[in-house]
Amino acid sequence: MNTADLFGPSALERARLVWLHNTLHAHAHRYYVLDEPSVPDAEYDRLFHELQGLELRYPELLTADSPTQRVGGRALAQFAQVRHALPMLSIRTETDTQGSGAENFDARLRRELGLTELDAPLDYVAEPKFDGLAMSLRYEKGVLVQAATRGDGEMGEEVTQNIRTIGQIPLRLPLGVPAVLEVRGEVYMRRDDFETLNQRQREKIAAGAKGEKTFVNPRNAAAGAVRQLDPAIAAQRPLSFFAYGLGEITPALKGGPDFVTHLELLLTLKSWGFPVSTLVQQAHGATELVAFYADIGAQRDSLGFDIDGVVYKVNSLVLQRRLGFVTREPRWAVAHKFPAQEMQTTVLAIDVQVGRTGKLTPVAKLAPVFVGGVTVTNATLHNEDEARRKDVRVGDTVIVRRAGDVIPEVVSVVFPESASPEAPPRGAMFTMPGSCPVCNSLAVREEGEADYRCTGGLYCRAQRKQALLHFAQRRAVEVEGLGDKLVDQLVDAGVIHTLPDLYRLGFRAMAEIEQVTTDALYARLSDTERQHIALEQLKSLERMAQLSAQNIVQALEKSKQTTLPRFLFGLGIRHVGEATAKELARHFGKLDAVMQASEAQLLEVADVGPIVAKSLRTFFDQAHNREVVEQLRACGLSWPEGDPAPLAVQPLSGKTLVLTGTLPSLDREQAKARIEAAGGKVAGSVSKKTSFVVAGAEAGSKLEKARELGVPVLDEAELLEMLNGRV
Repeated sequence: MNTADLFGPSALERARLVWLHNTLHAHAHRYYVLDEPSVPDAEYDRLFHELQGLELRYPELLTADSPTQRVGGRALAQFAQVRHALPMLSIRTETDTQGSGAENFDARLRRELGLTELDAPLDYVAEPKFDGLAMSLRYEKGVLVQAATRGDGEMGEEVTQNIRTIGQIPLRLPLGVPAVLEVRGEVYMRRDDFETLNQRQREKIAAGAKGEKTFVNPRNAAAGAVRQLDPAIAAQRPLSFFAYGLGEITPALKGGPDFVTHLELLLTLKSWGFPVSTLVQQAHGATELVAFYADIGAQRDSLGFDIDGVVYKVNSLVLQRRLGFVTREPRWAVAHKFPAQEMQTTVLAIDVQVGRTGKLTPVAKLAPVFVGGVTVTNATLHNEDEARRKDVRVGDTVIVRRAGDVIPEVVSVVFPESASPEAPPRGAMFTMPGSCPVCNSLAVREEGEADYRCTGGLYCRAQRKQALLHFAQRRAVEVEGLGDKLVDQLVDAGVIHTLPDLYRLGFRAMAEIEQVTTDALYARLSDTERQHIALEQLKSLERMAQLSAQNIVQALEKSKQTTLPRFLFGLGIRHVGEATAKELARHFGKLDAVMQASEAQLLEVADVGPIVAKSLRTFFDQAHNREVVEQLRACGLSWPEGDPAPLAVQPLSGKTLVLTGTLPSLDREQAKARIEAAGGKVAGSVSKKTSFVVAGAEAGSKLEKARELGVPVLDEAELLEMLNGRV
């Protein structure tokens, strides 16, 4: 025995207990009453179990008003209070997030029942633990007369009018049900409905609506909808329901509470018209409980609704009554939690990361915290607007969320109820830097976009791999055989630092040895010597045989003879696609003319608007981008150039066409080339701006969309007539 137990709780332990009482009551009030959770569930559970431990150690400290003696929450003053005929008790939480949590529960029940290893496995019903709002539905003579929240387990809030708006909940039951029937279940919001609701909220906020807010999670949104004083508002917030048990039932049907099993009870509820989760399973013994826990855990992130664990219940109702209750919880059931997806930690710094496409993302550097099954030290803030909207600053305490493989994100800041005058001031509000933190190129944010982007795509080391893959793709300069894995090896091994290094393979290392520049070394060697160096460099890579290396060298040589549109597209200039590159080449005739053109001159090009013109000018204004272009030319890349094309009106000038289905004689690429040669543009989707849809055999949704919008539809013959200028 601990000697401290002989002398009772210390003053420090008593003070800690008082603090736990006050803190848990405050958290519960914000969670259940205000629908504004202040800490993650895992943090609340940790404090709750600490209090339970103190009360178990010192029973004299247990008081009637302890948070451990309440199920949680209390009725809102605005709603009528309802006393539950049978209390809505919560169940014990198993926080061991391994399969051993299920094994411990099974072993505990077998001891309670006096079972040995020779006895048969216990029969259970295993269910998902929904992350919603517990609800009791009371039916009298088959008609829904009352819906009440759990409240504190004894008294709840009447929310009947709001619950009537949930289409899944029957308002009238079939004949033959008990005269009084209370169905217990969970009101929740589906993830897709939650996203739709939040999008609508964001649009209201953007339009200047006062008092509107987005919701933290589906559970928070569902609770807010249930507690709307105006049922018309509740009806606009789509809710769903799963049934999982019974409250009062009289007179008994088949013995009422004397159903033989819990599974039989659920199947009966389903036959009466209540939704019961298809994930519910019967499980025999601990082995099948562990398998269910693992299976549902694997499905968790793909489900249409949030769950935070599973629930195990002894299937036999006779055994349930035999096991009974302990304080506020039934012995015959347990909630087995998954690893917490939300946890609380501290922001140590805010850095900016640069993605493969040049997107700049603010990332919170965190004090390490175990969440979603892994230790998290970084969490995305998405963009500057989101970081400022959430007002995340260095030194803040924040809630971090991680679901499955989703990148961890900061959900919200946890503000203290009352800041101490001695507390240090908060850090400065986050502002995106004006230049790329990797290459120091200009960082720009285009009108109407949320993200800042680095403009040094050909120069920035964060974008090397993406720049290489884009440049070498089939529709650009095309280096056959240069794929993701080879690019990864070349960049990770330091062989390639910039795009021209692709044509100077092996030169960087040799230049360092000879203490000359790569340009000087390249200039003094013959083509044969250059190819030999590249071949040896490639052969030194993992899984690169002689023949494969030779094929890459040959592909690089072949790629040097290209076209101006392909080269322009290969540079990866933002907003410059294949069609725009072709228009630029046709209009200017020469690369230097494109590079030197002003925004006004660029706007004269068909298919070039203000955004594209600005993007082109920003790209070529960067000295390092111009340097990369010149180095590529020095490596031997060339293309035919000529005078600007005459400004002739072509058959499809200014027209946008969409191709769908299979044409009789033209394949997709041939049709696209013919349309572009006639001055038209080919788009991938149908909109009001589409001029024509060209439809062939087995045309799909694009044809339906064209008919819906009234867009003219052509067959191949009509397209050919138009291309020949006959229409």
